[in-house]
Amino acid sequence: MMQEEIATVSQEPGAGTQRVRADWRAVVEKLSYKGIVSNVPFLAFVVLLCVLYITNNQRTIETQRELNRKNEELKELRWKYMDVKSRLMNAGMETEVIRNAAVIGLKPMMMPAYRVEMDSVKK
Repeated sequence: MMQEEIATVSQEPGAGTQRVRADWRAVVEKLSYKGIVSNVPFLAFVVLLCVLYITNNQRTIETQRELNRKNEELKELRWKYMDVKSRLMNAGMETEVIRNAAVIGLKPMMMPAYRVEMDSVKK
């Protein structure tokens, strides 16, 4: 008996079109002024989420740009450090010291340096 009712309902002409019309009416009703006004809190929440998303995205992009600038500056400073370190290492060598001292008129000692020690006086 149940199958007969289903068969008669599904065989009725226009049953599918009524369902489609009802679906479209529901969509139009939700898009109408009354439907929009009743959903204002939800729409405000969605707008707030969109604003937060855009703000967060812009902040992330700016942070990434700043990080890239800092990395480039770090690379440049590292190269300067290595350059100065190698120059100082070479400047401390004996031949470089002698060469730089010769410019101002100093000459290296021919005899090694010695130390003078005094005996303490005993009473």
